[in-house]
Amino acid sequence: MSIVTVQLGQCGNQIGFEVFDALFSDSHCSQGLCSKRENEAYQASCKERFFREEENGVPVARAVLVDMEPKVINQTLSKAAQSGRWKYGQHSYFCQKQGSGNNWAYGYCVHGPKHEESIMNLIQKEAEKCDSLRGFFIIMSMAGGTGAGLGAFVTQKLQDQYENSLKMNQIIWPYGTGEVIVQNYNSILTLSHLYRSSDALLAHENAAIHKICAQRLNIKQISFSDMNKVLAHQLGSVLQPTYSAEGSLHYRRNPLGDLMESLVPHPEFKMLGVRNIPQMSENLLAYSTFTWAGLLKHLRQMLISNAKMEEGIDWRVRPPSSGLPPLGKQSVSKELHFNTSIANLLVLRGKGVHSADLDGFKDPALYTSWLKPADAFNVWKTQRAFNKYEKSAALVSNSQFLIKPLDMIVGKAWNMFASKAYIHQYTKFGIEEEDFLDSFTLLEQVIASYWNL
Repeated sequence: MSIVTVQLGQCGNQIGFEVFDALFSDSHCSQGLCSKRENEAYQASCKERFFREEENGVPVARAVLVDMEPKVINQTLSKAAQSGRWKYGQHSYFCQKQGSGNNWAYGYCVHGPKHEESIMNLIQKEAEKCDSLRGFFIIMSMAGGTGAGLGAFVTQKLQDQYENSLKMNQIIWPYGTGEVIVQNYNSILTLSHLYRSSDALLAHENAAIHKICAQRLNIKQISFSDMNKVLAHQLGSVLQPTYSAEGSLHYRRNPLGDLMESLVPHPEFKMLGVRNIPQMSENLLAYSTFTWAGLLKHLRQMLISNAKMEEGIDWRVRPPSSGLPPLGKQSVSKELHFNTSIANLLVLRGKGVHSADLDGFKDPALYTSWLKPADAFNVWKTQRAFNKYEKSAALVSNSQFLIKPLDMIVGKAWNMFASKAYIHQYTKFGIEEEDFLDSFTLLEQVIASYWNL
């Protein structure tokens, strides 16, 4: 069962390349931890999801690339082709010679309707090449013009035309300051529109990925390419094949469907985040050993203290005792706020994976009261290692992890809106003040819903 990836804007296309490169590299690296037969089944499952064959035998990414300027798309197509290992389809991209000027309204109201037919035709052609289409993986930023505005438009059209296919948007959360003066406007418009048309929003924060590069990978001059490789590693650790059942050697055939079933039990809660462990440079990897007990202890504490990496773990945060309200609901410092979850999916890969003790993630105190821990926690496994890690774990969570950054973005956007700053740049292209008010209302309800878990 296949997934069609839609890469939108500069950010979406650069990340998309790294994701496909990571998926291909992992599936084709030598593996000593599993049998040849099992490794071949893993490769076949990965290929079915993300690649298709062309006449010359070079795998072709199941992807459509969209940007309103040609530079990044040309670079992305060229990098894939030059790798000699995989490539993008010869006619699976769309670009123009005029960007959106970081104006969400221009991407959504101008580029979207103008180029809808061309873009949707490309997506349809790619979808028709799938024997069994299971959904769309849409990679985009949320603070710019093309990726965010056009991305929201395309997602809405996918919902209209492929109502029965799942749609998951991977969105890049902007730095708190310094990117685009209207990034908070663009962000609230993106999030509110995606909340209506997408099945799940998988968010990555630029600031968190930047810290991982600096503190875990020890990169001195951090580039967007470095950050995109970290993103691709996290996404690959979730999206690559896992067993369909305990003790089975058959791989899951519907990754998006299984992901949604595990993590999105209610349409009002669709914000997902990823944590993975370990994270380190290749230079240190050869000299490091890990145990499942140690990895899962740290990953669990990262979850409940809302840390994005091991250096950010606050060991003072503890689950509330049975019968007591969660720590965050008591009058304690915000630094000790306990991160309550709706649902968690743990993905384990590597040596001795079946011996891992998962009881720490089954604690009812970690979850909201309206979902049983048996329904709120799921685990996927494979003894085939990911990338070059003998043991690795990824945790996809539907939790309160984004309350603070979302509240900050809504607050900053509201302050600008109250003074009518830059509103004219949006109204002249068709986004009215009522559209802003609708976005504020929806996102304030999302914040309230998550806060009251």
